[in-house]
Amino acid sequence: MLPRSGDVLHVTRAASVQFRRPILFRVIRVLDRPTYDGWVWLEGYELNAAGDAVNRRSIFVQRAGLRQLQAAGQPRPHTVRSARRAPARGSMRVA
Repeated sequence: MLPRSGDVLHVTRAASVQFRRPILFRVIRVLDRPTYDGWVWLEGYELNAAGDAVNRRSIFVQRAGLRQLQAAGQPRPHTVRSARRAPARGSMRVA
């Protein structure tokens, strides 16, 4: 699988030994650098659990070890966040 811009990937040790701790990664682009057969340079953002970008990075990984979680163009799943509401107003008496 060759990732595309916007894809969200689960990058684990299967992609490279440097990922002892798996990460979520949103692809910006596939870099055109010479590599070994089956390997690829990716530029993108490391994501936190809520899907927000926390770190921009370039990674060197095996294509066969990447797992796609979300294809480019699919809407991001909603996260539950507390909504801010205006304070409740009591009834006002006008004389």
